[in-house]
Amino acid sequence: MKQELLNDFDITGFQESLVSWFLENQRELPWRESRDAYRVWVSEIMLQQTRVETVIPYYQAFMREFPTAEALAEAEEERILKAWEGLGYYSRVRNLQSAVREVVEKYQGRVPDTRKEISSLKGVGPYTAGAILSIAYGKPEPAVDGNVMRVLSRVFIVEEDIAKPATRKIFETILYDLISKEDPSAFNQGLMELGALICTPTSPGCLLCPVRAYCRANQEGIQSQLPIKSKKKKQTMKHMAAVVVKNQAGEILIEKRPEKGLLARLWQFPNIEVTDQVNHQIALSDFLEKEFDLKIEVQNEVQKVEHVFSHLIWNITVYEAVVINETKKRSGRTFKWVKRNEIEEYAFPVSHQKIIQQTLFVN
Repeated sequence: MKQELLNDFDITGFQESLVSWFLENQRELPWRESRDAYRVWVSEIMLQQTRVETVIPYYQAFMREFPTAEALAEAEEERILKAWEGLGYYSRVRNLQSAVREVVEKYQGRVPDTRKEISSLKGVGPYTAGAILSIAYGKPEPAVDGNVMRVLSRVFIVEEDIAKPATRKIFETILYDLISKEDPSAFNQGLMELGALICTPTSPGCLLCPVRAYCRANQEGIQSQLPIKSKKKKQTMKHMAAVVVKNQAGEILIEKRPEKGLLARLWQFPNIEVTDQVNHQIALSDFLEKEFDLKIEVQNEVQKVEHVFSHLIWNITVYEAVVINETKKRSGRTFKWVKRNEIEEYAFPVSHQKIIQQTLFVN
């Protein structure tokens, strides 16, 4: 299929047009200030499934706190989770730290520069490997993300479903021939930039496109019909009740999520899954007595929070409560009492950050 797609295609002209456009029009982004492989790596992990505008302040703060691979490798998990708080997909930063530790121990802190070695690191898939190798080390390795697949599906009229791994392989194969050997960094970043700014999912700005002359979909007027992508499964709705419990000293009860699974090891307010048939206040009281050996008085509802994941929607009804029987105050490895001014030292999921901001710090 590769040869068929590249037949009569002006590879050199495409490369020159794309690279020239990128070098003249690239956005000023903090991770483009250095080609240090560690910094490129951090930025690429942050940018997975996250908008550039969102990532910029996180990247800058993260680099101030963990400026080197050694600094990140030595950091406590609680610190890195706090630095990542709000970016979501927390397994990304855990895998990043695990892989960085391997780089420090096995490669003396230098990120490996071969696809085989770099791909063996935890959390480094084909795209991230290609991005680091091309941007940091100038190696002609493909880096295929959603933006790149959209651009190339239009340029070559690829009508395969881009949600399928086999389709990604088609683009990777094409790119080994298509990528600029003189400046693979600018070429790969140019493809990503083109997809982000001009060759957008809807209403692509073809009149502004530097490679319009090479785009077969544009020539046939079918650019808006590409790429082909199967629809995601509908998100599951989960109804929950959460409670902000205060003791007589004004401290607040927080608990740590399980070791594995969604939002693993982040802190949260005690909560349960509920249905419309259940009295939330009674259910929360029973839960706190059983799990924390606490008798509480659950007060009125104070807030509703909705948080959308890629596969799941949390609908959380929030209550406040006070402890009415505090004969033995306990803390444990997975839960603790904290003062209100200490709570922001702990990493919470976005949904529970909303509770902190609107319920605890509303005044």
